[in-house]
Amino acid sequence: MKQVQQLHAGWRPDIYKETDTVYSRDYFEHLVLERRILVAEQEDTVLGLLSFLYRHVESDKQVTRDVIFIDDLAVTEECRGQGIGTQPLNHVKEKVQAEHLNGLELQVNARNTAARRMYEKFGFTEKSINLELL
Repeated sequence: MKQVQQLHAGWRPDIYKETDTVYSRDYFEHLVLERRILVAEQEDTVLGLLSFLYRHVESDKQVTRDVIFIDDLAVTEECRGQGIGTQPLNHVKEKVQAEHLNGLELQVNARNTAARRMYEKFGFTEKSINLELL
């Protein structure tokens, strides 16, 4: 997570801060207790993680939907491009199907072209584009 946070801080220091702690211990334990975090590991070494949340979308203008939203997906720099990220993605995709939810969603930083390619290869399609005026 720290490596991904550093990438974001490098791209957008006006928004993201470099920090030694991306998840507090309490927040991490909360994710574990709620079973909303997946950890990819090999020989007791963490290679990546994925955290998610459930979103219920309901309004007068939208179809009511229940989705899983991927909050964070991070893979250690030396393991990127080796399929580590697809393992937890497959798990949450199966969770969406098993729980009869309406979809799987996430946001990706516009400058993170490698992550975007991975998500598109996995089957994600563009839903919306966020714009800003500085």
